[in-house]
This record gives sequence, C-alpha cells and structure tokens, in this order.
Amino acid sequence: MKRFFHHSRLLKYRTPQGAVTCGTVVRLSCEIGEDERRAVISVRFRCSGQETLIRMKPDGDLVSCEWTAPARPQLVEYSFLLAYPDGHAEYYGGNSGEGRYFTSDPDFFRIVVYDPAYTTPEWFRRGICYQIFPDRFCRSSWEDFHNRINYEAGMGRHPKVHERWSEPALYKASVGEKDYVPDDFFGGDLNGIISKLDYIASFGVTCIYLNPIFASSSNHRYNTADYMIIDPILGSDDDFRRLCEEARRRGIRIMLDGVFSHTGSDSIYFNREGHYGLKSGAYHDPSSPYREWYLFNEDGTYKCWWNFETLPDVWEMTPSYIEFITGEHGVIRKWADAGATSWRLDVADELPDEFIRILRKTIKECDPEGVILGEVWEDPTTKLGPEGRRGYVNGDELDSVMNYGFTDALADFLSGKKDAYTLSHKLQTQREQYPAPFYAAAMNLISSHDVPRAATVYAGAPDRSELTREQQAVYEPPKDKIEYGLKCMRLAATLQASVPGVPCIYYGDEAGLAGMADPFNRAPYPWKQENLPLLEDLRAIFSIRKESEAMQSGKCRMGAVNQDVFCVIRYTDHETVISCVNRSEVPQTVSLSENSFPEGPDGNDLLDLEGTYSALFGEYIALGSSSEFRIAPLSALILARKN
Repeated sequence: MKRFFHHSRLLKYRTPQGAVTCGTVVRLSCEIGEDERRAVISVRFRCSGQETLIRMKPDGDLVSCEWTAPARPQLVEYSFLLAYPDGHAEYYGGNSGEGRYFTSDPDFFRIVVYDPAYTTPEWFRRGICYQIFPDRFCRSSWEDFHNRINYEAGMGRHPKVHERWSEPALYKASVGEKDYVPDDFFGGDLNGIISKLDYIASFGVTCIYLNPIFASSSNHRYNTADYMIIDPILGSDDDFRRLCEEARRRGIRIMLDGVFSHTGSDSIYFNREGHYGLKSGAYHDPSSPYREWYLFNEDGTYKCWWNFETLPDVWEMTPSYIEFITGEHGVIRKWADAGATSWRLDVADELPDEFIRILRKTIKECDPEGVILGEVWEDPTTKLGPEGRRGYVNGDELDSVMNYGFTDALADFLSGKKDAYTLSHKLQTQREQYPAPFYAAAMNLISSHDVPRAATVYAGAPDRSELTREQQAVYEPPKDKIEYGLKCMRLAATLQASVPGVPCIYYGDEAGLAGMADPFNRAPYPWKQENLPLLEDLRAIFSIRKESEAMQSGKCRMGAVNQDVFCVIRYTDHETVISCVNRSEVPQTVSLSENSFPEGPDGNDLLDLEGTYSALFGEYIALGSSSEFRIAPLSALILARKN
C-alpha cells in the first residue's frame, strides 16, 4: 500500500517544534507504506546556498533522521526524496503542516534558525498595547490649540483648523492646490493623552504606541521636520516628559514611532520649501552638513520615498546620520532621557539590516527592557532585501513586528471569506516559523492607521482598492452588517487576548469607530458618543487578559472546532483558560478532549479539562461535562478554572 506522510507542526514528525536555536538537533520522521519501503528515502536540506542529503532510517513504524542546525542564524529548507530501485524518483514536500507528493521539484518546509541568546522583554510579551494617532485622540484645550497652531503659520505654512471635533477629516485637494495635503488639524495633544491615561489603563494597557510626535508640517507627521523637538501643536518637551512620568505611574510605557528611512522635504535637514532659511538645508546648500544624508542626481532631482517629492530618502548608513540617530547626543538617547525607550520602526523593510542592528544596540544600551518593533507587512522570516534574506528574526535586529498576518487572518475569518480551519492554518504557520521570543512579542492588531477600521472590515466592506476616495468617504455598510461587524469586534478582541502575542487596540476601535482607509480610519475619538456596550465588553476582555497568567504566558493549544468556531486553550500548572468564538448565527456545541488541537510545541501534553469553570466573559452552558458546552450565535466565551 502506498503511503508517505509528514506534518511539520506535529511533534511526532518534527521535534522540537518550530524555529530552533543554532546547534539544536532536530529529529524528522515520516510514516511510510509498503511501497515506500523499497525506496531509499532521504531528506533534502537547502542551507547557505547548498543542498545536502541525509538518509532516513527505519524507526519503528516510521523512518527518521537527525540533523544539527547550523552555527549561525539562517533559514533552512527541507523536503523528501524517494529513490526507487528501478531508477524513478518521487518528491514530497510542503510549506507548513501536512505535506504532499510532487511530480518534480517540491515545495520545501522551513526551519528558522536563530541566536540562542535572543530574548525579548517580558513586560512587553505579557502586556497590552494601545495605539494613538495623536491629532485625533484628545484635545486638552481649544484655546491652547489655536495658540499652538500659530507655530505652523509662523513657519510660512497654511494649516487648516477643524472648528468642531466631530467634523470629518479632509481628503480632497484644497482650492488652488493640485493634490490633497494632510495638513488639517483637530488639535489632539499630549496633555489630552495625559488626561485620558486612567481611561487607557482601564483596559489593562501596559504600552502606548504613539504615531509620530516630532515637528512636522502634516497631521500624520511621517514627514519629519525636526527629530529633536516635539511638534508644538502637540505640546512641549516638558509635556512629553510628564506624559512618560504619568504613564509610568500607571504601569504604562511609551513607544515612539521612528521614521528613519526618509525625512520631510519641509524640514530643517532638507529645507526644499525654504521655511528654515535658504542656507540651512541640503536642498539649497551643497555645503550643508545634511547634504551627504541624501542622494541627489546631477540634474538636481533626488531619490524619494515611493516617488513622493515631499519625502526625500535618507542614506541611512552615512556615518553622520548614524551618529545623529544613535550617537551620544542623538535622537534615540535624547528621548530615552525623556522617558521613552521603545520604538516602532516605520517601513522597517526599507532600512538596512546593519542600521537596524545599530539601532537595537543603542536602544538596549539605553534600556535593556526597551522594545524595537518593525513595520513589516510580509512574512518576516522570508522577507528578501538587496542583501538577501532579511535578518529580522535572527536575534540581533527586531524584537518583533506589527503582525499584519494576524490582522488579515482574522479579517478573512470574521468577514466570512475563510473558515476557521484556514484561520488555524495561518496562525499555526506563524507559530511554527517565528522564533519563540519573537512570536510572543508580535503586536497582534486588528486595525491601525494604515488599514480600514476592523468594524468596517468585519461588516463586509469591499477592498479599499475597489473604491475611490470619494466612495470611501461616504461608504457605510448596511445597518444589519454594521451590527454584525460590531459583534465581531468582541470575537476579535477575545482572540487577541487569548493567542500568544501582544494585543493592540487602535484608539477608538473600542468605542465603535468605523471607516475605510487613510484618512477615514483616522477620525477623532468620539468622546461622549461611544458605543458603551462594546466599550465595556472590550474592557472586560482585556482586563481578563491582564489578570490571567495563563493568557499572558501559558502553554497554548488552539484550532478549529468546525468551520465557524475557533478555540484557544491556555494553561499553566495553576490555571486553565478556554476561549471560544462562534462567528455563525446559530448556537454551536463545543466538545474538547485531552488530545484536542495537537499541533505545536505543546501538542503532546494530555489536557486535563475536567473541573469547575467560571465564565469570565459570555454565557456558559455546560453539556454533560465541563469540556462540552454550548456557545451562543455570534459570540465569544472565556472560561477559567484554577488548577
């Protein structure tokens, strides 16, 4: 009988599971049938540009081999070759999970090899993030805002002021202007954030991630004008220090947004617009100390970020630029002294690996508990750059990434595009390929300033590429779909709180904010107009996470119960937490056993699920035993038992 089987996420076939440290001995096994016993079976390893074969040997009902991971971090691939006596060969491989036969060169499974000294800050892995777009969160004083906006006018700019907090953000070019410019301001500021720290802390938040706060001509501030001062519209350096101090008193750290791949053209460094004097920047002055940061062509044009002329690219490896960012009196150390030692790196995939390594070294020198997080949209273990595979997960660059893979997987599941089995495959694949410290520190978000709001996505909104800006500005899902999307927010929050990684709340999601892509996902927070039932439910869910050792750092078993129900079991010696979500509009029965969801590094544990559970969130209807229960339509359920 013909049978060949390997599953990369089951301990029976690959031990240890997932990414491994340098020098680890990995055991690979396969099941074979009678036909395959005639073949010489080998594992094909691709490593450092070379391919090697290791012959597998009989191992009871299996064939197995052992392989030692290389001494330096890298990505290793493997597949299987079956060579028969008659001269023909068969190929077996896959990407993650169960393999299959191929008629020719197969897909290769992957093993990520990383530095054994690699670790990530425990406070971050166990915590909860809250992302704030500063102009749109909270305005402390209308009068102060009007006074501070005069700074922009004094620089020769023409900012637009929203008279009412509830106005929609602008998205069209102003009269007399060719293109839309994001220079409309609502006046959110640092003192406004300080005034809401107790509110933020009520969700169990331990880290506030701020979109850029340095001086800039735009409301998003990704076109930095001066890295060394807080944007005067937001407040002062002293206001920032007070924010850091007040946040620390509540157990919250501040994460800044580092925009280091480009500056603004309207900046003290480039100064194309001349607002800093004609002889102070690289554009007008060839002898400027900043000239060597930029790449000018012979005709006077310059390299830009994605061809936006207002965003001149920086040559990051210029010694003077490295010194400016990481030196004794540089950007990283200045703001560390002010109280912020963690950074999210904008467009990390456009920063050289060596530059990221230098950033990491500086951040960790300022504070070993500082976090360096990358904006990387694709799989960070396989991302390629000019120098080959990027080193994000090797152990000497990023602590982790904004986990847009998680965002997309949840969106596909909750909007009905994919089922729970697909969700399980995507989440298990990440768990397999990410180093354990990296995986535990992944920022698991459902919305951000760069993607449509989750409530809108879950309500079945079309892809943003299918709508013009004018259509996005007025888009609203049907009323019944809006209600469905808001119910799904509770399901998403439950999964954020339950799976390994760091849940991140994008300001206003908890209040029911909706909206398509930028700038419609950046509406002001609806103070006094929140969806209070949703807000209280999300506060309850994330508060459960904050108090639960098992949900923060326990072992994990997770998977699909059926196409509509996904379940996560987190457990320690002292606590077991079962989280389930049901996206369907009918009740579902969940039956769990000691062998449920065997994939991953904890898959060989025999789960002891019997006992008395409390429903921490949702309605619990036990059916015969503690491990069999009913979950209501479109609902989430969190059960806990002290062991």
